[in-house]
Amino acid sequence: VQLQASGGGLVQCGGSLRLSCAGIGFHFSNYAMNWFRQAPGMEREFVAAVSWSGRNTAYADSVKGRFTVSADNAKNTLSLQMNSLKPEDTAIYYCAARNKFRQSYYDRGGRDYTYWGKGTLVTVSS
Repeated sequence: VQLQASGGGLVQCGGSLRLSCAGIGFHFSNYAMNWFRQAPGMEREFVAAVSWSGRNTAYADSVKGRFTVSADNAKNTLSLQMNSLKPEDTAIYYCAARNKFRQSYYDRGGRDYTYWGKGTLVTVSS
């Protein structure tokens, strides 16, 4: 089982990036999919989540209105469209899968996730 995140890179302040996460060895339809990030010297933080059905999404206040999360269960892929990027968005971004039978489709503390990807680095220059 793997989660492979990609799409990170260097972008100027105000620019856009689209991150992708491919799931291998399991079916997205059984999981809610989330994005977390960790900046240098900081704790990991929740970014965005999409429920297993795709009907519900949630965002951290810091990215609301700028980021959009989506999942394609048929293709087993998760995306994060990031617009109006800021230097404080600089971090390693991780995708994570949470069993759909959990009470909530995300946990801001990153608890009780079944699978984690290795991350992709996003650097936003000022």
